[in-house]
Amino acid sequence: MPHAAIATLSERDAHRIARHAQAADAARFLHPVQQALLHRRGWLTMLAPRSAGGAELPLPQVVRLEEAVAAVDGSMGWVLTLCAGAGWFAGFLAPGMAQSIIGTPRVCLGGSGAATGYAEEEGDGYRITGSWDYASGAPMATHFTLNALLRRDGQPLLDGEGKQRIRAFLVPAALVRLVPSWNSVGMRASASHSYRIDGQWLGKDHGFTISPDTATAGGPLYRYPFYSLAYVTLAANVAGMAAHFMQLAEECMRHRRHVRAGLPLLDVPEVAAMLQAKKDASTTARARFYAVLDDSWAQVADGAALNAEGMQAVQERSLELVAVCRAAVDGLYPYCGLYAAREDSTINRVWRDFHTASQHSLLLP
Repeated sequence: MPHAAIATLSERDAHRIARHAQAADAARFLHPVQQALLHRRGWLTMLAPRSAGGAELPLPQVVRLEEAVAAVDGSMGWVLTLCAGAGWFAGFLAPGMAQSIIGTPRVCLGGSGAATGYAEEEGDGYRITGSWDYASGAPMATHFTLNALLRRDGQPLLDGEGKQRIRAFLVPAALVRLVPSWNSVGMRASASHSYRIDGQWLGKDHGFTISPDTATAGGPLYRYPFYSLAYVTLAANVAGMAAHFMQLAEECMRHRRHVRAGLPLLDVPEVAAMLQAKKDASTTARARFYAVLDDSWAQVADGAALNAEGMQAVQERSLELVAVCRAAVDGLYPYCGLYAAREDSTINRVWRDFHTASQHSLLLP
């Protein structure tokens, strides 16, 4: 049974994460101390149902924790977010299957949302074949999630509108072959490798559909819309990395001089005003983001469905926060000097992580 999740990041844990971030970046996977912390604090199952052995924490607590971890180490925040997010899918599995998976020792769910494989109906299950990319935390995953196009007798299965049917599956890692492919300049320690499945049979109880109507767990987490959950968790990671970058950038600017003005950068009025404007914009966008998140969660927790207008507000505030963060990081970087271009500097790692994470397709302007 996983430990009860701790919903806040302590100063001691933040120091532990930070101490090993550079080594994790160089090794291209989370340091063993970071991995152990994820398991010990119960963070990887914090979105899984209590009935299955998870913590089922309120979403606003989860998002704030993910932002806090990303503000210390972007790769660890990303692995936490994507793997805990995959654990959320347990709320849509048959209860017995959910308990079996979440009860796995050192459980970690990774995966991909792309439908880049096939599931051929066969007896009481499916034979799955395909290749999927960008499974963050792949080397530590005990299970992988995926979407697959359904087939019967080699022919695609269609829905009532004539579109090919897609089903989500949760697959034990023993049936999966990792394909080392993560060579990004940033988020190196997320180890977001590809994976393959070659004709492996899986029972139908490993499949699920993500919808409030198909949730098997009764809490508000599983009535909160999937894409809204994705937007807020991804945006919080970007905000955490941006906050870290701004902190480090200000420190760089404190020790650098403006050649033409002959003054320390922060003593140049225009530079100081620009820095303050970036910080103020970030503070405002973050407050607007959390106001919408907290309000949307309160609606769902009170039993109401989040309507299209509510989902649009969540998306807009998430993308607004990401846009403000991009403007802050890109605007401050030129003032940080060549130290920020050194691959072994913390600010360079944070800059690389930020620009890699913010490439996620959901975060397009």
